[in-house]
Amino acid sequence: MKPKPIPTSSQPCHSFACAIQDCLTKNSYQEERCRDQIIALYKCCDLFYQENGRDARTPSCPRPDLLKLKLQQYGLM
Repeated sequence: MKPKPIPTSSQPCHSFACAIQDCLTKNSYQEERCRDQIIALYKCCDLFYQENGRDARTPSCPRPDLLKLKLQQYGLM
């Protein structure tokens, strides 16, 4: 199945990815201090794939298989 195109006017979960970058910059790139922002992105991406299918793509989200692993690592599944 061919991946669905992303509308040019919309980048799903992009604001969550930006929030992670802002947090990392403010906290000297200490990932543990940005856990809430990371979890928010993963939850957004999970919803994105639920609504659009596993073949959908957006630059802000990891592939569905990697997202599943990350959700498990954070105890969200």
